[in-house]
Amino acid sequence: MTTEAGILAVVEALGLPPEARVDARVPKKLLVEQGAPTASDKRAIQDGIDELQWLAACKPTTIGVPSFADDTREYLEIAVAACAFRPDAKAARLIELIHRAIPYPVVLVTSDEQGVALSVAHKRHAQNEAGKVVIERVVSIAGISKEQLNPNEQAFLESLPLAKQSRRNLWTLYEGWLVRIEALSAARLSGAFAASDDAVTIERRREALEAQSRLMREIIGLRAKATREKQLNRRVDLNLEIQRLEAEIAAHQKKL
Repeated sequence: MTTEAGILAVVEALGLPPEARVDARVPKKLLVEQGAPTASDKRAIQDGIDELQWLAACKPTTIGVPSFADDTREYLEIAVAACAFRPDAKAARLIELIHRAIPYPVVLVTSDEQGVALSVAHKRHAQNEAGKVVIERVVSIAGISKEQLNPNEQAFLESLPLAKQSRRNLWTLYEGWLVRIEALSAARLSGAFAASDDAVTIERRREALEAQSRLMREIIGLRAKATREKQLNRRVDLNLEIQRLEAEIAAHQKKL
């Protein structure tokens, strides 16, 4: 399966009606102007992005799901976009920049040499700038195979269709896709994909994933320290701390 086919497989899995399709190219110049706060980010966009496509616009008139608005956010439309990255692109940073640049919540499908990634990021009104929106956090899953999908990836794609999500409003629809990304992240640790819309299950899994991510960062830092440490007793202490954190990870894994 080629890069283009890998992206297409994920987009088709969303099950969007033809009325939602846009299929328009987004100029990199626009992305640089809207979403590149630093010179380094501008270079990352110019050097790392092959092409960015706006594929679909999910709004009440195209998918029959009502808009959503409260004091925190306003979801009038969900944009579906795809982007192919060049070799050595700063994929994680580019994904964040694309989400920041587009004013609507985005379902972003990207591809690089590691495989296909799917990401979402809830947005809210900026507190100090009227008319501006900011992202809360990027939730993504990378490395979806471009060759042969494994059973968890296949189950993940089968859970994505619009018809299987909440149609109460655009926020609940977007949250449903976010939850399924989290479910695949959990499946890579637990071994089994399980999509659930139960609030307690979602919160427990989210907390476990966040704890695992934090603990893994700590372990990476401690391993680097242990490698540099010259005193044997200090290396022993660091390794014991790593073992303690690994035990915590195992405990959190049971909650996935």
